[in-house]
Amino acid sequence: MKKGYGRTDIGKVRAKNEDAIYIADKPVGALDNLYIVADGMGGHKAGEIASGMAIEAFCDYILQKNDLSDIALDDFLKNGVLHANARVYDAQADNASWRGMGTTFSVCTVKDDRLYYAHVGDSRIYTIAGETLTHVSNDHSLVGELFRLGKITKEEASAHPNKNIVTRSLGTDSNLEVDTGDTPLPQGTGVLICSDGLSDIVSDSDILEIMIKDISDDVKADALVEAALKNGGKDNITLIIIN
Repeated sequence: MKKGYGRTDIGKVRAKNEDAIYIADKPVGALDNLYIVADGMGGHKAGEIASGMAIEAFCDYILQKNDLSDIALDDFLKNGVLHANARVYDAQADNASWRGMGTTFSVCTVKDDRLYYAHVGDSRIYTIAGETLTHVSNDHSLVGELFRLGKITKEEASAHPNKNIVTRSLGTDSNLEVDTGDTPLPQGTGVLICSDGLSDIVSDSDILEIMIKDISDDVKADALVEAALKNGGKDNITLIIIN
């Protein structure tokens, strides 16, 4: 059975924590387990409401179904994200003080030694196998798009002044394109889901160095947060380690 270890921290600069996290090592509806990181956006426009509402709406959808024989698992996750998008979009459209709020949304579940995911925004999903850290999801950000087009290098992306501009988010538009996928998860392969409060400020090499240490996942989670705080803690820091 997979087990998730989560942390969320306000960081050193932000006045409030707009991230939200969900961990269920046991079945949720038809899913064997469920792990979500949502990074709310909008600041004064209620980013923390968007992230919490998105997770609640997604779980509401998941709990309605106890049999997946008629739908592919990644499509089921996608439909849950679209349901959450409609909930958050309608809420911000009906409340002037919430207007423009949105959230990233990265959701994972593990079944039969495979990781299935749905993803929107610039939070990240990684796998860790041996001494290799693999970025599974795509960053839906201006810098992420430039990198995929080959217009900037990875090094230029990490230092780009506009790296916080998100190009796709849940709740800001009635139409949402959701990335889905699955990847093998052999014995010993771990998963890390995190907000950009970790990935923007702690390098992949430093993340990997912590993840391959011979320490418990609980201690690794603390160490990742401490690394982000040591590097300035400019944003909320949220992560889930799954092993």
